[in-house]
Amino acid sequence: MNYRHIIDGTEANLPIGKVVCVGRNYAAHAKELNNPVPSEPVLFIKPNTSLASLAESVLIPAHLGECHFEAEMSILIGTELSANCNEEQAQAAIAGVGIALDLTLRDLQQQLKDKSLPWEKAKAFDGACPVSGFVAVAKISDLQDQQIQLYQNDLLRQDGNSADMLTPVLTLLVYISQFFTLLPGDIVLTGTPAGVGPLAVGDNLTVSLSDLVSCQAQIIRRD
Repeated sequence: MNYRHIIDGTEANLPIGKVVCVGRNYAAHAKELNNPVPSEPVLFIKPNTSLASLAESVLIPAHLGECHFEAEMSILIGTELSANCNEEQAQAAIAGVGIALDLTLRDLQQQLKDKSLPWEKAKAFDGACPVSGFVAVAKISDLQDQQIQLYQNDLLRQDGNSADMLTPVLTLLVYISQFFTLLPGDIVLTGTPAGVGPLAVGDNLTVSLSDLVSCQAQIIRRD
């Protein structure tokens, strides 16, 4: 794995950790997939082997069925957060903010859900988390007013704002840390707005977070 954390164009002196993801953190997204709107955050983990650069080609295992894009604001953790932390400590623990894709093998996920089985095979495969570089958190005026957009072949597919999160970022970090200690180099994906859909080999994506981060990538088949 050759992924490295980049903050403001410079390689960060942070290990490559786990990715903690939040499912259904936007009500409209939960509804578009006919899922109930949760009363508390839905959490799952991608291993560090799922990480890839969003600034390069995005490889998808097309032979395993439909692979869907889910654009999400990403949070890079710089210092440890564990149980009993508060929101002030959570804010201080953020090293950077970026944009990422939570790639999902939707057909496989549905099969697993139908059998009441975990989602890992659909969510945690190699390359399932392409991530942009990060902007230092000091440059972010308001975590809850960031626009998340994804264009697929120049067509706007996702266009949401972090203001619509069911659980805002700092509350989310505190909640996660009650179950999983967040370590330096870990990444938190904060949920995806509505508009998710399937990728096709050859697609061109443009994914952005406000005017802070923008990445372009082409979809390539991985066998």
